[in-house]
Amino acid sequence: MRFLWLIFVGLVVGMLAVLPRLNSSSPQPKELAATPREELSSGTPRMAVLTTPRHAELLVGEAGRRDSIVRYALQQLGTPYLYAGTTPETGFDCSGFVQFVYSRFGIPVPHSTALLIDAGQPVPRADARPGDLVVFTGTATTSTTPGHAGIIILAKPGGPIRFVHSSSARRESGVKVSQVEGTDYERRFMQVRRVVLPGKATDARSIPSKQTTR
Repeated sequence: MRFLWLIFVGLVVGMLAVLPRLNSSSPQPKELAATPREELSSGTPRMAVLTTPRHAELLVGEAGRRDSIVRYALQQLGTPYLYAGTTPETGFDCSGFVQFVYSRFGIPVPHSTALLIDAGQPVPRADARPGDLVVFTGTATTSTTPGHAGIIILAKPGGPIRFVHSSSARRESGVKVSQVEGTDYERRFMQVRRVVLPGKATDARSIPSKQTTR
């Protein structure tokens, strides 16, 4: 009987000696609190929210900037059309919408449809990418000069080009998504302009604003 008691006491002493080591090796609340919530849930940290054009340029590359431009442009869907408008609070015209979105990412473009045809660099239609600028003629069948513009949101080789724009059309005006192929925009298509260039973000506040004709 005394022998059994000795064994029991030995087990108790051994457990008391091991418990402090277990406590010291487990993560402390402060260590867990210092771990980003995104890392605990997914194992990889999420990208920080873009706050300034310069911050965006540092955090993401060209492809990331293009995706961000498309997402931001689509956030303006439903904003009403307003001649010479430049803000989502009151409304946009086509060039005002384009300027507003690109300026969010430090990309300078003029508030003038006639001048947008010279913005950035021309690229073949087949090489169009999301985030590129697309320019059209006016609505008149005889028009050969720039009269409308938008931002491409979908473009694949051999596939359709979809773009977001602020339209003055009597039917469904305001910021909306349209397609080039199979619509009157096919006839009016002029050029795709590449304004999203690596390392070309600048301060949009220095861009002169000119009134558009549409």
